[in-house]
Amino acid sequence: MKLADHQIDVIRKKIDQSGIEIQTLKDDVIDHLCCVAESKIERGKSFEVALSEALHELAPDGLYEIQRETIFLLNSAKIILMKKIMYLIGLVTTISMSIGWTFRILNWAGGSELLIYGFLGFVLLFIPMVAINYFKVNLQSALSEKLRIILGLSSGIIVAMAIVFKFMHLPGADQLLLGGTLLFSFGFLPFLFFSMYKKSIS
Repeated sequence: MKLADHQIDVIRKKIDQSGIEIQTLKDDVIDHLCCVAESKIERGKSFEVALSEALHELAPDGLYEIQRETIFLLNSAKIILMKKIMYLIGLVTTISMSIGWTFRILNWAGGSELLIYGFLGFVLLFIPMVAINYFKVNLQSALSEKLRIILGLSSGIIVAMAIVFKFMHLPGADQLLLGGTLLFSFGFLPFLFFSMYKKSIS
């Protein structure tokens, strides 16, 4: 049994409202839902029931999840490469920090440089890459959750830079430390405790 034009329009409207933006994916999903709905209607089910079952079978976690999985599959090689680079940077910078710290305790040459460069690499490269990866995985997170991560990351980077400036006796360390602390106290912490409160009453 072939669906009527108004029934196809209902399916198309649902897809348009789903948040799927890739046009070719939209067309494929519409074709699939039409075929499955037609098959179920032929077995005696109403259009509404057939469409509901077809949607649940195709996307139990929501139609937008199909686009997210499609993008992941299309970019899986790039994502894997980025993760390899990210964790390699994390490994190299933490090794540099631990060796630099040991060299400083033993008063060996190069300890300060290894510690500083490892620390900078960890803060300015590894942590932002982890944050970017988090956002890609949690695109549908609430705005408060995203702001919490951004403010926490920003305040952490500013405080870390203040520590490096202090360590190297550079001007501006006190201002960076004050700014990072204020951002952490009045930016990150309110969002953190607000999200904890919301979770506790849900």
